[in-house]
Amino acid sequence: MRFHIVSDSSCDLGHTEMERLGVTMVSFYAAIGDEVYYREERDISTHDFYQRMADRPGVFPKTSMPTMDDYLEAFRPAAAQRMPILCICLNAVFSGSYQSALNAAEELKEEMPGARVEVMDSALATVLQGLLVREAAALRDADLTLEEAVEALRPLPATGRIFFTTNDLEYLRHGGRIGRAAAATGALLKVKPLIGYKEAGLVSDGIAQGRKKSLNRVRELFFQHLRREKIDLNQYRLATGFGLDREEHRDFAQAVYSGLLELGHDRPEVKEPCQIGVTIGVHTGPSPIGVGLLRRADGIVRTNRSSV
Repeated sequence: MRFHIVSDSSCDLGHTEMERLGVTMVSFYAAIGDEVYYREERDISTHDFYQRMADRPGVFPKTSMPTMDDYLEAFRPAAAQRMPILCICLNAVFSGSYQSALNAAEELKEEMPGARVEVMDSALATVLQGLLVREAAALRDADLTLEEAVEALRPLPATGRIFFTTNDLEYLRHGGRIGRAAAATGALLKVKPLIGYKEAGLVSDGIAQGRKKSLNRVRELFFQHLRREKIDLNQYRLATGFGLDREEHRDFAQAVYSGLLELGHDRPEVKEPCQIGVTIGVHTGPSPIGVGLLRRADGIVRTNRSSV
């Protein structure tokens, strides 16, 4: 390897997958009610945290960003081996994680003169950030230098798009995403929000009545996007994501892949689905589900594509 990769846990790849990719995870902190803060994917699994949310309706979780010391702990082993470091952080508009990493990089350079750390604001979140981390790992494994990899990665966030829905409007209300009246009306009418992510922010993609219709509509919006933008999925990474219900996700993902075949696409590489982490889950509750895609870097020979 010509550089080492660090990312915060909001990339939603999970501890095991990040270890497999050779990426160091820096955890966000999460708590429910008056409980102590847990380090995401280290002190508590994402599944177990979501289960606690489901078991305690009306008790809303909260998160806290990684500290400068958390990032220093992640940077020091690679820096001690004189290994350049690429750190990929959650959208800086959403969190101070990026600033914590920048502060840690400056502190590290005082501790270890000559240490090289490139801190990247991914301008992404959840599965899209995870896809960017996967792409960074592929570039690293293709033997690019840190500088070459950063140059190849910079255009990619603008190509990211997510389509998803969630089952409980109260979490969106509690997080200030919608008003109390809208949440009450939506609950009464059993309306589910359709939410998108593009151009570094969340957007409304409409509403649907009932969970089944909202999941169907998420897939329709995704397929419409592929047709409208004339997207060749061979040039993209694709991921599906879910919160607590893995069985519901399995059916959703199968319908996504079947729909792609009907549209004439080759079946894309299917990785383990992303379990959407609590950094986003505090706003969606335990029931987010959706699909996202991000363009691959151009002109790269992928010698290890199948494993990354």
